[in-house]
Amino acid sequence: MTTVNAREIALGIESFGADDAPLVLLAGGTTMLSWPDALCVRLAAGGRRVVRYDLRDSGESTTADPEAPAYTLRDLAADAAALVDALGGGPAHLAGIGVGGMVAQVAVLDHPGAFSALTLAGTRAVAPGPPDDDLPDHDGATMGRLFARSMPDWGDRDAVADFAAAGAEILGNDPVAARAIAARVWDRTPGTAPAVQTANQMGMVFSRLDCTPRWRERLPEIAVPTLVVHGRRDPFFPVGNGEAIAREIPGTRLLVLDDASTAIPDASVDEVAAAMLALG
Repeated sequence: MTTVNAREIALGIESFGADDAPLVLLAGGTTMLSWPDALCVRLAAGGRRVVRYDLRDSGESTTADPEAPAYTLRDLAADAAALVDALGGGPAHLAGIGVGGMVAQVAVLDHPGAFSALTLAGTRAVAPGPPDDDLPDHDGATMGRLFARSMPDWGDRDAVADFAAAGAEILGNDPVAARAIAARVWDRTPGTAPAVQTANQMGMVFSRLDCTPRWRERLPEIAVPTLVVHGRRDPFFPVGNGEAIAREIPGTRLLVLDDASTAIPDASVDEVAAAMLALG
C-alpha cells in the first residue's frame, strides 16, 4: 500500500498485477477494503492491473474534517479521473461499491474520456437521503436494528471489530469476514476520534456531502460497457436500485447475487470477476 497525489490530495492505494496491464480502478466504499482481496487477486490473474483506493477521509487518504467535509461528490468523482491520470493507465475500467458506486457513476458522466468500462456494485442512482418514489428505500426494520446500537469504544480495536461483526449479521453479511475487515480498517485509521472512525468503519462522512445536482437523469449518457452487481438480499440499497440503474444505462448487464447482501461474498468472487473481465 502507498499513496498517490491527485488534485493535491493524497489517495491511499494498493496495486495488484503487472503495471503495464489494462487498469481496473476500484473506488472504495469508503475504504479500499470494501473490495475483497480475493476479487483483486482474481482480476489480476485475469491480466489486469488492479488498483483499489480509499476515498477522502478514509484509510491512507487525506483526512481533514469528516464531520464537515469541504469537498463534494463531484470532487470525489474528479479524484477518480485524476488518479487514472496519475497512474498512467487510462482509460480505465472504473468500479465502485456502495457509496463508491455513486462516485463512479458521476465520474464516468463528468469525465468520460478517463474511463473505458464501468462496474457498479450494491449502489443506487440518487444521493444519500430519501430515494425517488420509484426506488426502494432502506429496509426500515433492518435499519432500526442497525442504528439502535450503542457506538463502541473507538479506541478499542476488539470492540470495534465486534461492533462490525454484529452489524454484518443484521445486514445479512458474513460476521467473521466483517470482523476481520473491521480490524484491518481500524489498523489503517488515523486515530480513534469518533468522527474519523465512523468515516472509516461506516462511511458516515458521505451523508454530509453536497451531492447536487442530480445525476440519475443523465445515466442514459453513459456509453461505456457497464456491469451492475447487486445482492438480492441487500436491505440497505434493495435490489430494485440496481435493477433501475441497469435499465437506465444502455446495454448494461445486471448480475444479481442470490445469496449476497451488501458485501461481495467469497463464494461469488469468481462469478463477479468473470463478469468484470468480460467488459474488457
